[in-house]
Amino acid sequence: MKAIKSYAAHFKNKKYLEAVLRSLVFIAIALVVNFYAGTYALEKISNPVTDLILSNIPVFDVDALFLYGPIVLTLLITALCLKKPERIPFVVSSVALFLVIRSVFVTLTHIGPFPTRATIDYSTRIVRDLTFGGDLFFSGHTGLPYLMALIFWQNKFWRYFFIATSIFFGIVVLLGHLHYSIDVLAAFFITYSIYHIAVVFFRQEKKFFDRGVPRNDQSISLESK
Repeated sequence: MKAIKSYAAHFKNKKYLEAVLRSLVFIAIALVVNFYAGTYALEKISNPVTDLILSNIPVFDVDALFLYGPIVLTLLITALCLKKPERIPFVVSSVALFLVIRSVFVTLTHIGPFPTRATIDYSTRIVRDLTFGGDLFFSGHTGLPYLMALIFWQNKFWRYFFIATSIFFGIVVLLGHLHYSIDVLAAFFITYSIYHIAVVFFRQEKKFFDRGVPRNDQSISLESK
């Protein structure tokens, strides 16, 4: 009953509905951009390079973790947003921005995969459309959970959970030789910048996330503190 009342209050707010619509359109565009960027990077793939870490550790079979870990993470993020719908606009918009900026980096960098790497089964359609093999810089496996840590920073449990998940996925892709060490390390710095860009670009969405949505259809003032 409480959840129903919460959703009813949200859907009565015009500004909130507009923010949700904007975020959904943005994420749809971002997914298309991500697909074509990954396809382009795979077509333009070049030679591999040496790596201080990968050159000194054996390859481990991380197929299941690499493919299905992010799917579980996405379901968790979705559940967190559905539990409190005021989170939806900012989380979705931030993820979309993350995908677009990563797509730009992917199209600029065409280093080939490391010669020895784990064998990945791309037979599942959704996995095949989101993971290309040539989109190395920077690591989305590492960056996305770190973005969630920054977004949910005020909640200690989720902050540390997502940071731990980010580090875990970073270790996974390195053990499988699926990303270079620079892909993993750079992900933290680039994602930190993406979050702060999102805070500036999606100010009203961020205020919904922080304070909830008014029940009387009044928009949140962008100048309020």
